[in-house]
Amino acid sequence: MSHLSVVMTTAQVPQTTGDNTATSPPSHGAALYFGCAVIVIGIVGTAANALVLYALVSSKQHKKHPLIMNQNLLDLTGSLFLAVIYALKISNIYLAGLLGYWLCMLLVSENLLWFAIEGSVINLAVIAIERYLKIVRPIWSRKHMGKSTAYLLSALPWVASFIYNMTVTFKTSAVIDGICHGFIIYENRIVQMIHGLFYFLIFYPFMLLIFIVCYGRILMAIRRQAAVMAGHVTAGTAVQQTAAQIQENRIQSNVIS
Repeated sequence: MSHLSVVMTTAQVPQTTGDNTATSPPSHGAALYFGCAVIVIGIVGTAANALVLYALVSSKQHKKHPLIMNQNLLDLTGSLFLAVIYALKISNIYLAGLLGYWLCMLLVSENLLWFAIEGSVINLAVIAIERYLKIVRPIWSRKHMGKSTAYLLSALPWVASFIYNMTVTFKTSAVIDGICHGFIIYENRIVQMIHGLFYFLIFYPFMLLIFIVCYGRILMAIRRQAAVMAGHVTAGTAVQQTAAQIQENRIQSNVIS
């Protein structure tokens, strides 16, 4: 009943005119075209990521780069769910019974879509940290970053995103009158604001900070290594020039003598 009251207060109701006639609802044509466009994007994304995965497996690179493989799997999952979810949305299925409840909780509420998207973002952060350790801290990385650690890091985005999305979805979603209301039912406004602030800080500034710090340090390390190599090349060239000059002087001395 508390869920119903929240939804009823937030739902839009038709406006009435002075002669007690309701205004006509907005056309669903734009929503239908938008849904079809999103489905096409999902299908293209699914095919593109499947092609990349096939290339990684056929070239046997998936074992060398498990985190890159994991990123493509998450993107493939997200693209697939994008197409499936919007196909359900434009179908306007009346949700009823146990099947309708689970369709709402998993698909129509976009739960599994955001599970894949947020898992992809987490995996990108994991890749940035892993690249940072390999380039900036190579000794520590060789000592601690084995295959088992790579597989554990690959599982982290799936587990963390799954637990988060399932917890939030089942607490803030409900099926009312055959319609799925996802991510809008909160105990009160304060809880909703706290959750929104937490989500924003974790998936935007915090992730951006990880990318800036890790790739910034990687760029600095690469430039420092390039400067050292340039110094070695310059020193080697000077030594070669000196040796060539000595050899030339010896030849001239031999010719004079």
